[in-house]
Amino acid sequence: MATTALTTDNFVQTIQDNDIVLVDFWADWCGPCKMFAPVYDAESAKHDDIVFAKVDTEDQQELGAAMNIRSIPTIMAFREGVMVFSQSGAMPPAMLSDLIGQIRELPMDKIHEEIAQQQAAEGGSQN
Repeated sequence: MATTALTTDNFVQTIQDNDIVLVDFWADWCGPCKMFAPVYDAESAKHDDIVFAKVDTEDQQELGAAMNIRSIPTIMAFREGVMVFSQSGAMPPAMLSDLIGQIRELPMDKIHEEIAQQQAAEGGSQN
């Protein structure tokens, strides 16, 4: 499966509309980004049910800032609309493959419940 280019216009919708989304924040001038790109692209070919997306941080500076990107490449993973992973630095193929396996196995019911409890507690303390 080909990677999807994300912009400020389609970022939120892509995260919300797909079960698992991996996002590679990169730039053309970044050596480690260029080294990681073939690894990312190869993994995307193995998983038709996952959206593999890329954000060009030079072209999408506002989006990079909104996502608090401080170094690239940075990989973020979203599952059911929740960011479940964020790490800067290129990954070897085995690490990326392992990460995908871990994301698939996350207990999302429990995670959504914990988020709801946290939001309820925060909402109650703001009064």
